[in-house]
Amino acid sequence: MTEKIEKKPSPSRKALKVRARAKNKKPEFIRPESWRYSRFSLSWRRPRGLDNKIRRKIKGWPPGVSVGYKGPKIARGLHPSGYREVIVYNAQGISTIDPNTQAVRIAHTVGKRKRALIIAEAKKLKVKILNVKVSAETEEKEEEAAEGEEQAEEAEEQEVKKEETPKKEKAPKKTKPKPKKGEEKQ
Repeated sequence: MTEKIEKKPSPSRKALKVRARAKNKKPEFIRPESWRYSRFSLSWRRPRGLDNKIRRKIKGWPPGVSVGYKGPKIARGLHPSGYREVIVYNAQGISTIDPNTQAVRIAHTVGKRKRALIIAEAKKLKVKILNVKVSAETEEKEEEAAEGEEQAEEAEEQEVKKEETPKKEKAPKKTKPKPKKGEEKQ
């Protein structure tokens, strides 16, 4: 008998698009009466009062948080790239990750040495890292190096052209010696 290997379904692009559409339709939920009193912050607080208009969903009042604004279940908790985030603290943690559905986020407490080991292991296993800054910096350095090489080549070409053209010797200019402080002008 052949055993069925259970494969975890990767989130489809359609689900991510539906989530984005739901997010665009979702209003900004602000704390009830926060527009009236400056001592109230805008951050959402659940309305609990007996006569609260937002809790009662009275027409003309801002909408409250409700289950109807949720995105599709398959896309919940995903990174915008479509991967599920996994926090990694050391290089051994990468071996448990599925590169098709999961991406690595290196913990903020990890130092440079361990970070370098984690990045090397991730490259070896072809796992995506969500918070690596090294790639952007190295790309910039590579571009700068390429530009520097181009400029050096241009400079060499100009020097070769200068050497090929005969140089005219200029006669030195005759200048009058400047009078010393004690001497008078005539």
